[in-house]
Amino acid sequence: MRHVFGASLLSLAVATGGAFAQELQIGNEDWWKEAGAKFDGVTLRGVTESTPPSNFISDVLAPKFEELTGIRVDVETTSWDQMYDKAIKDMEAGTGIYDMIYIEQDIVYAYMARNFLVDLTKALADKPDLKAANYDEANFTTFADNFRGANGELYGVPMEAFIKVYLYRTDLFNDPEVQAAFKEKTGKDLAPATNHADYAEIAQFFTQWGKDKGLDLWGTTAQAHTGHPASWYEFFESVAPTYGVYNWGIDAANNYAASVENGGTMNSPESKEALKWWLSMRDIAPPESVQSTWTEVATTFAAGRAAQGLVYGENAAWIASDESKSKVVGNVGVALPPMQDGILEQVEGGTGYIGYYDGGAFGLPVTSKNQDAALLFLQFMALPEVQEEWAVAAPRITLTSTYDSPKVAELNTELGGYYDMLKDQGYLFKGAPEYPFHAQVREATAPIFYDILTGKIGPDEGLDQMAAKAEEELTSLGYRK
Repeated sequence: MRHVFGASLLSLAVATGGAFAQELQIGNEDWWKEAGAKFDGVTLRGVTESTPPSNFISDVLAPKFEELTGIRVDVETTSWDQMYDKAIKDMEAGTGIYDMIYIEQDIVYAYMARNFLVDLTKALADKPDLKAANYDEANFTTFADNFRGANGELYGVPMEAFIKVYLYRTDLFNDPEVQAAFKEKTGKDLAPATNHADYAEIAQFFTQWGKDKGLDLWGTTAQAHTGHPASWYEFFESVAPTYGVYNWGIDAANNYAASVENGGTMNSPESKEALKWWLSMRDIAPPESVQSTWTEVATTFAAGRAAQGLVYGENAAWIASDESKSKVVGNVGVALPPMQDGILEQVEGGTGYIGYYDGGAFGLPVTSKNQDAALLFLQFMALPEVQEEWAVAAPRITLTSTYDSPKVAELNTELGGYYDMLKDQGYLFKGAPEYPFHAQVREATAPIFYDILTGKIGPDEGLDQMAAKAEEELTSLGYRK
């Protein structure tokens, strides 16, 4: 799912878009001018969600690209639902309105299954005269793997990427009074948790500490909205994997089984344990947690109302650095999510993942009437010199080379080492499963999940019902035979 963030540097960049574009130094400008000359009079149209990274494209990158090539780029920024509606209707009808569309990581497999997108790898191989020297698919981070076909072909140029991490308040964890109280109560030294039991113990301690001290403080966040998909995603993409339940508990290699009875793990003992743990954390989180999506979780942590929590990396960036929005700037630590024993070793060995790697890419619809010109712009977005400035203005990294930028290294310190984690341990995280039925199964099972959250049904019985419902939907869709 899409998760929106803000950053003060980006606000400045967008506000001064034209000037910022002028400052971008692009290598081999003569090649870009020559390549663009054959598309005189062409205007490219794109559609995306109105977010800071997308605004950087429309307000900074598009003007610079037009300056170099003469090709105009109009990027329509709109709401999340309108973005999808417009893009899908255009591709279904074959009207060719859009030459570039934003593809969220979790929807790309549905688009590929319907042959909506151009194979960018093949397109550039077939037309080497359009290939920019400084564009290199091998330079993309592992996040790009979420936009590749069965043979490694690329169907989207990543434009943002982030992992969901464990944030904690360093001012609280390093406070001598707090440390002494925690040691007295638990017999342990206070440190970021590596497993669920320790996380729960820390959460319980800080919630009680807040009550005893009369503070507006709780021990953990919880993305536990009782009627919004954000809670469903928090459990299946962020919590369940840390218990060894991967791909929503659906085994695609075993006739898309979801229930334990048929070989799935959606209602496995591990899944039930994970859900009960998460619900227990929700119960000692700030009261707004039962109505919190990814946005409210971020604002809760930024307001200093939680000692620790699972927060999307793009939000972690502004929480740690933007004093206009966050009360905890300079006091944010970053760590891997807590896990059951053996999970990290399992994932490092190549099985599963420990959390969610999200973001999006720009794809080229097969219905575009300006595919060659669009290929130029998509490559332009992925130039190392462009990405460096983009990473500073809007904290997100999609090229491995960007990590070596001095500007990014400086920002990494400000963000508590978040970029180090993204670089060195990003491979431990994974995007949504490669399911073209993503939305259908989520929507089929979400009402039951909400009933669990509101107490209408117990977690064990609820997961049993969800597994059965998932298999029913997959059978209806023709996946289960």
